[in-house]
Amino acid sequence: MRVKICGITNREDAEKAVEYGADAIGFIFYPLSPRFITPQEAVIIAQYIPVFVYKVGVFVDRPVEEVTQVAGEIGLNSVQLHGNESPNYCLQFYQPVIKAFNMKNESVLQELPKYEISAYLLDAYSSGRIGGTGKVFDWDWAIKAKVNNKPIILSGGLTPENVGEAIRTVRPYAIDVSSGVEDYPGKKDYHKMKDFIQACKKI
Repeated sequence: MRVKICGITNREDAEKAVEYGADAIGFIFYPLSPRFITPQEAVIIAQYIPVFVYKVGVFVDRPVEEVTQVAGEIGLNSVQLHGNESPNYCLQFYQPVIKAFNMKNESVLQELPKYEISAYLLDAYSSGRIGGTGKVFDWDWAIKAKVNNKPIILSGGLTPENVGEAIRTVRPYAIDVSSGVEDYPGKKDYHKMKDFIQACKKI
């Protein structure tokens, strides 16, 4: 099972995530997030991430030119779009695009086929918050999303205690976690992170 540790804000957390077996690292470039870092900070951290570990940048409703510039500076392997980006907007990048959908209700599934992207990331909905909510949504919706024949990345309220059940239930392409392995927003708890990744990898 592929695991992305998102909301990385410092070198130490990045190196520990890699040590424990993370397949991808996520940087959040959304200023209103408590896990926000600048592209300049991400460039420094990226130097310590091995080439075989993916670097993903999370953006929310930013101009295409800005996203492209940041992706090039850091060497992002893919961009994750977590706002109200349109299907046409998502076609304008040479990097693989992950489009996040906040699963407020089952009707959100109707939006997925409109997007020609590399993967869907399904996250829990919380009014006024973008990701990192710590909430779980109905995993049956994620199962239904698989009919679109696109990789499903499951997120939202996952912890070392429930991620095994989530994987067995949904069988997603990958798992994404942020708040579920934190000591506080922006700082990872190494015991939780290690246990989380081990729980994913043993299934």
